[in-house]
Amino acid sequence: MLRLGRREFDTHEPVIMAIVNRTPDSFYDQGATFLDEPALARVEQAVAEGAAIIDIGGVKAGPGEEVSAEEEARRTVGFVAEVRRRFPDVVISVDTWRASVGEAVCEAGADLLNDAWGGVDPGLAEVAGRYGVGLVCTHAGGAEPRTRPHRVTYDDVMADILRVTVGLAERAVSLGVPRESVLIDPGHDFGKNTRHSLEATRRLGEMVETGWPVLVSLSNKDFVGETLDKPVKERVVGTLATTAVSAWLGAQVYRVHEVAETRQVLDMVASIAGHRAPTVARRGLA
Repeated sequence: MLRLGRREFDTHEPVIMAIVNRTPDSFYDQGATFLDEPALARVEQAVAEGAAIIDIGGVKAGPGEEVSAEEEARRTVGFVAEVRRRFPDVVISVDTWRASVGEAVCEAGADLLNDAWGGVDPGLAEVAGRYGVGLVCTHAGGAEPRTRPHRVTYDDVMADILRVTVGLAERAVSLGVPRESVLIDPGHDFGKNTRHSLEATRRLGEMVETGWPVLVSLSNKDFVGETLDKPVKERVVGTLATTAVSAWLGAQVYRVHEVAETRQVLDMVASIAGHRAPTVARRGLA
């Protein structure tokens, strides 16, 4: 059982985490949800299309203009409070690596801290423990926040992913984070080249076998673009194919831009796997 905020999710229940970037320079939407009203409209649409989690980020993942902790908090804290007011049952996640920002958003009503940079600030897990909120434990290959990988090598990329993420998860629980609220993430593209991310996907079942719920953040990433030689705006099909494979291998939470399309993919895979009945079953029965 995965428990986040007011919500509980069964083991085989796929969960969508919708991305809402409060940044003027996000790689995919180029700041479309930087202002409050478009961002709130995005939340409303995502919830209507089947997202259970809203992931709010105040800093672009890649290199770019310096964003201080104070500015990151300014972009996220008030918005978290407003989303909590308007959508009391939605799970609110905040994508941050900073403990100070984590504390501020927890005070505002966040349910989950999405640490995409692999515990670079060990205080973030301590914040999650103090507030009893969930934590995403990600493998980033030791990369510094907002840097791109350069000639990264691993003897065994999945072995390193397991070592890091399981270690972070166990530490989180020791600090007071509820065990049922901890997820592990292989960190596609973070501290990895395209071949590493493809192998992480292919071997995702090894993460699932640890017993920790697995989150994947695949949406329109560079490893999809390089695999198919497609620019950012033409990576949806490749993303959905990767989503289907990840679902078949047992991942549970999907951080995405395209909510409705992802919902269909996840429902179809769940039905093929026998975890979900068809919505309509008339064929051959009339």
